[in-house]
Amino acid sequence: MSKYTKILVAIDLSEDSTVVMERARAIADIEGAELHLLHVIEPLSFAYGGDIPMDFSSIQEEIQQQATQQMEKLVERYSIDSGNQHILLGKPEVEIHAKAEELQSQLIVVGSHGRYGLALLMGSTANGVLHGASCDVLAVRVGK
Repeated sequence: MSKYTKILVAIDLSEDSTVVMERARAIADIEGAELHLLHVIEPLSFAYGGDIPMDFSSIQEEIQQQATQQMEKLVERYSIDSGNQHILLGKPEVEIHAKAEELQSQLIVVGSHGRYGLALLMGSTANGVLHGASCDVLAVRVGK
């Protein structure tokens, strides 16, 4: 079995992100791997559709700034090279797959709330990442 040399950690910046980061940091330390941290911001137009004639640009900029500040704290706390932090705009599972391919990651680490039934049908980023990834995926159980 080959070692992981690049690990992509995809987080949502919630409180649960620290659990995901702790697991990824532990694996990276054991494997001697390089950690990359990714947060994907979904455009507000995705959430509200194109039917509402509103300008979301100032709100989107505020979301971007807050994400950048939170990512900087995590980068410092977990000793990740500042060049290895990525904030992208788009659909999370699509952007996670694309970044993993670009980086040639051998492992993607994501958080999973373990939803089932209707909650799962409504969408699970972890599930989407798992089923489209070309590398290993570790879904870290978070939440209750």
